[in-house]
Amino acid sequence: MTLNGKTLVITGVASGIGAELARLARFQGATVIGVDRNQPQFSLDDFHQADLGDPDSIAALVGRLPAHLHGLCNIAGVPGTAPREAVARVNYLGLRLLSQQLVARLGQGGAIVNVTSILGAEWPQRLERHRELAQIADFAQAQAWLEAHPVEQATCYQYFKEALIVWSFVQSQTWFREFGVRLNCVAPGPVFTPILGDFVSMLGEERVARDSQRILRPALADEVAAVIAFLCSDASRWINGANLPVDGGLAASYV
Repeated sequence: MTLNGKTLVITGVASGIGAELARLARFQGATVIGVDRNQPQFSLDDFHQADLGDPDSIAALVGRLPAHLHGLCNIAGVPGTAPREAVARVNYLGLRLLSQQLVARLGQGGAIVNVTSILGAEWPQRLERHRELAQIADFAQAQAWLEAHPVEQATCYQYFKEALIVWSFVQSQTWFREFGVRLNCVAPGPVFTPILGDFVSMLGEERVARDSQRILRPALADEVAAVIAFLCSDASRWINGANLPVDGGLAASYV
């Protein structure tokens, strides 16, 4: 597996999974363009600051990116302890908008990888609602739909990870046929990143204690990054529309 000669855009590049992916991708020969609100403290081929919950900031970012790319890795996100409006805009609406704006630049053999979560596993319970939202391509119209169908703060992180999985499933075949671009997701369980503590607060001690008995440990960020790199490589050229658990078997342990 190699990324030699590929140009990747990685959001959330300043820390955690995004930072590890950037290091790995450059080691494998890729040109890496990082995007984050914060300045990374390591070398990149290019970097742009952007607020991925703001359509105007996304438009400005798109205007600064190259005309031809090979991969987009949507890793930036906020935890469920953030206001639900921010979770919606960054983890779902902004991610969709950036992907929509860049898909034509990726072209045949290109790849988009979204980071979801095993917390999104209950998407079938709300499939019709998520599918309805997925059909609304416009950022403002989708935001208006969410205002008319409010999401509870306590479950907003899970909800928008579910929504992202469904949107990725719905969109994957269209973009594969129209542009030759594959759209896949990785679904981590707990990961040692700067926001791990936010997830403990969000899920509660009982859920965390129960899950901790089912896995050896949380993932290391580079263990998730390696799977994202694989999904950007030509070695995964016939994988499309997948939501791949990277959780040490946590989801499977509930069967």
